[in-house]
Amino acid sequence: MTATGRGPAAEPRRESGTLRRVGPPARRFLAARRTVLARLAAWSLAESAQTFLVGYGVAQAVDRGFLAGDTRTGLGWLGVAALAVVLGAPVIRGVFAELAGLTEPLRDRLVRRAVDQSMARALARPGGGDRAAVSRLTNQVEIVRDSFAGLVLTLRSFVFTAAGALAGLFSLDPALLVVVLPPLAGGLTLFLLTLRPMAAAQRRALNADEALGDHATRARGGLRDITACGTQAETARSGARLIADAAATSRVLARWAAVRTLALGVAGQLPVLLLLVAVPWLRGRGVTTGALLGAFTYLAQALLPALHTLMTAIGAAGTRLLVVLDRFTVPEAPPSPAGAAPPAALPGRAGLPRPPVRSPLPPIPAPSQRVPAVELRAVTVGYGARAEPVLDALDLRVEEGEHLAVVGPSGIGKSTLARLIAGTCAPWSGVVRVTGRTVAGRGAAELAALRVLVPQQAYVFTGTVRDNLAYLRPDAATSDIQAAVRDLGAAPLVERLGGIGAPLRPDDLSQGERQLIVLARAHLSTARLLLLDEATCHLDAASEARAEEALARRPGTLLVVAHRMSSAVRADRILVLDGVRAAHGTHRELLERSSLYRDLVGHWSRTGG
Repeated sequence: MTATGRGPAAEPRRESGTLRRVGPPARRFLAARRTVLARLAAWSLAESAQTFLVGYGVAQAVDRGFLAGDTRTGLGWLGVAALAVVLGAPVIRGVFAELAGLTEPLRDRLVRRAVDQSMARALARPGGGDRAAVSRLTNQVEIVRDSFAGLVLTLRSFVFTAAGALAGLFSLDPALLVVVLPPLAGGLTLFLLTLRPMAAAQRRALNADEALGDHATRARGGLRDITACGTQAETARSGARLIADAAATSRVLARWAAVRTLALGVAGQLPVLLLLVAVPWLRGRGVTTGALLGAFTYLAQALLPALHTLMTAIGAAGTRLLVVLDRFTVPEAPPSPAGAAPPAALPGRAGLPRPPVRSPLPPIPAPSQRVPAVELRAVTVGYGARAEPVLDALDLRVEEGEHLAVVGPSGIGKSTLARLIAGTCAPWSGVVRVTGRTVAGRGAAELAALRVLVPQQAYVFTGTVRDNLAYLRPDAATSDIQAAVRDLGAAPLVERLGGIGAPLRPDDLSQGERQLIVLARAHLSTARLLLLDEATCHLDAASEARAEEALARRPGTLLVVAHRMSSAVRADRILVLDGVRAAHGTHRELLERSSLYRDLVGHWSRTGG
C-alpha cells in the first residue's frame, strides 16, 4: 500500500484543498451580511480620515505655524491632530459593535455544523462515538471566533489606515510615495509569499510532534509487550526516525520563520531608513520640513504599526483559523461497507510498524460430528472506522467440554475475542457461533442461556448473599448453592458474611471477594459455556487455581482470558495471539513452536508467577 498526502509535496495540495473547501462557504457567509459589512466599512472610513488628519495636522502645524512664526496657527493644527486622536475612541467602539454582527452568527453556524457532523457520524457508525465532538463544540469554535475577529480587526485596520496614510503622504508631496511605497510593497509581497509554505511547514511540524508523542506514549505503555515480542530494536529505530523527522520539520519551520522576519524588517523598518537617507534628495525637490515630519508621523504612528499587526495576525491567527475551519468543512469519509474491514490508518501497538494481515488459525478437526461449543470463521473486528483490525480473519473451534486459555500481550485482542463470543461486540466480517447458533442477532435472554461472561470488574449488588449467588439461576436449591460455594473456596467468605441468607452490601467486600461471589454465581448457572475475561485478577494464585479447577470440572466448556500464565498451564489447549498470527496447542507444544509463548512463560517464571 502506498501512503498518500504525507510528504512535503502533498502539503501545498492539502492547503489548496483546504482553501477550496473553506472559500465558498466563507463567501456565502459574508454575502449574507452585506449590511453589517457596509456599516463596518463606514466606521473604518472614519478611522481612515482620522489617520489622515493626524499626519496632515502635524505637517501643517510645522509649515504654516511654527516655521512661519505663527504660533497660534501651529497650535490650531496640532489641536486638529489631537481632536482626531480623541475621536478615535468612538470609532473603535462602533467597529467592535459591528464586529459582533459577524462573529456571533459565525459561532452559531459552527456550533450547528459541529452538532450535525457528530450526529452524522453517530448514524453512519453506530457505537463508534465521536471523541472530537466536545472539542469542536467548545475549544475549536472559540478558536475560530477569536481568530476571525482578530483577522477582521487587523485587516480592516490595515486597509483603511494604509489608505489614510498613503493619501496623506500623497497630499503632502507625491515624492514621498516614491521613497516609502517600494519597500512597503516589497516586504508585504514577500510576507504573503511565505504564507502557504509556512502553513505547510507548521502542519508538518505539528504532525511530526504528535507522531513522536504518540510513539512515546505507546512505547511506555507497552514496554512489557515490546520486551516479550523482542522488538526493542525496531521500536528504537522507529523512535529515532520520528525524532529525526521532528528535527527536520523544525529546521524547515525555522527557515521560513527567518524569511518572514526578513519580510517584516523590509516592510516595517526599511521605509523609515530610506526616508531618512532620502531627506537631502527630497529637500532638493522642494519637500518642506513639515511634510517630512508628517511623513514620519504617518509611518511611525499609523502605517508601520498596522503593518506589523497585520503580519503577526495573519501569520498566527490566520493559519490557526484555516486549520481549524478545515475540521468543520472536510468531507466525511463514508462508512466501510458491511462485511469489509476499514483501511488501517494507525500505527501498530506500542509504536511498532503495523503488522501484516494475520494468518488464520487452522480449524481443529472435530473428533466427532458433535457441534462445537464455539466456532469463529474468518472473523475480523476492530474499534473505529479507520482503525486497524484487532482480530483479522481469525478461525477458531472450541470443542464441547474443552478448557481453553487465551494469552498474549496487552491490547492484542484477548478481551475482544471474549466479547465477540459473548455477543457484546459485533464483527466487521465473519461468523461467530455458540453451540451451532449464530451469535449476531440473538436476544439477551437467549444468549444468557448459551453462555456466561465474567468480566474483570465483578458486579455485586445490594441484597442477600443468596440473591447474588443465584442471580443467573433464581430457582437453585440451597444445596446446589452451598456446593458451588464450597467448590469455589468461598465458604469462609459466606460464613463471615453471615450465611447465604445474610444481607450483602457491595462496599463491605474487597475486589477479590467480589470476584469469588461472581465466580460462584457463574458456577451455579445452567449455561454450558463460561467466559472468564481476567475474572480472577484480584485473587491470589492459590484461590485462582482452585476457582479455575472447579469451573473446569463443571459440565460444559471453559474459555479463560488468562491473567497469569499458570492459567494457561492448567488449560487443555492454549490460544496465543501476538498481533501477526495466531498459534494454538498444548503448553508443551507451544513451548517448542511459539517464541512469544516462550517469552511470556519465561517472564512469568522470572517474576515468580
